Amino acid sequence: MTLVEAALLGVVQGLTEFLPISSSAHLILARAVFGWDAGSFNRAFDVACHLGTLGAVVVFFRADLTSMIRAVPSAFSARPGPDARRIWMIAFATLPIVIVGALFSDGVNAVRGRTDLTAAALILGAGLLFLVERLGSRTGTDRSLTATRAVLVGIAQAVALVPGVSRSGATITVGMWLGMSRLAAARFAFLIAVPAIGAAAANEAWGLRTAVLTAHDWQLFATGVVTSGLVGYFAVSVLLKFLVSHRLDVFSWYRIVIGLAIFYWL
Repeated sequence: MTLVEAALLGVVQGLTEFLPISSSAHLILARAVFGWDAGSFNRAFDVACHLGTLGAVVVFFRADLTSMIRAVPSAFSARPGPDARRIWMIAFATLPIVIVGALFSDGVNAVRGRTDLTAAALILGAGLLFLVERLGSRTGTDRSLTATRAVLVGIAQAVALVPGVSRSGATITVGMWLGMSRLAAARFAFLIAVPAIGAAAANEAWGLRTAVLTAHDWQLFATGVVTSGLVGYFAVSVLLKFLVSHRLDVFSWYRIVIGLAIFYWL
């Protein structure tokens, strides 16, 4: 893989991580179609790109995250405030992906090579986005979440480990199904991605502790982090503004087109 190819994959990751169209599916397909390959470090490069988008989320939501950090001492009080309560909701939403990652990592890695499954997941997710948009008006926020509802959103995030499902698409869909507005569901989806992506990056870094990386490998990783982070910040900003007054139908149609194109290509 060249630095230009790494930069292009970073752009793909930055654009698709936050749009409900599956970043992992696009990274897999970019490699399959264009032959961009980092060899045995493909998964590590993907995590590096996710680390870039994690940085984008942290910077974009720095005010919310700072408020939650300050509210940590009150999280264990009898009556936690809104920020402290949000900490608990994010914690409950993170539990499913921690469990799945710990117990079923081999199965998750196995399905990553199933391009046909990726295409099917893209189309199925499109149908769910169409459906949830037509269930009625949604006006709730994350303040209306309970522990059980937060876990349901977390289960959607865990299911998104399957390429083609889309982390943001699945969590936004379930959030809206639970009564949250598009904007509120998207903001909560991005916030719960912080611990999930951070844990994945830490796990991959631990797996690479004995690997011998060349200077070129480090340059590839750095390029992926920077490009995905910059493009990801732009994507978050645009998507949140878009969701204020637009439905998710355009992403559903895109998913269907890409899914059908993959089946045709196969």
